[in-house]
Amino acid sequence: MNRIKELREDRDLRQKDVAKILNISQQQYARYELEENEMAYGQLIKLAEYYNTSIDYILYVTDERKPYPKSIIDRK
Repeated sequence: MNRIKELREDRDLRQKDVAKILNISQQQYARYELEENEMAYGQLIKLAEYYNTSIDYILYVTDERKPYPKSIIDRK
């Protein structure tokens, strides 16, 4: 199971609920879950913020579900 589907199901959401958050169609979101299309960076940010996790978690870079501390993000 991919991470975006796992995160969605953990919150008992339907695909159309998440699609509405991303301002896309349910069919487009379904293609993301099926890994037929890649999600745009801005959409990844929205999902990470909504699910309170990191983009790295969504993309399997890490198995740590918690988001990064703000102090790390704020350093530029």
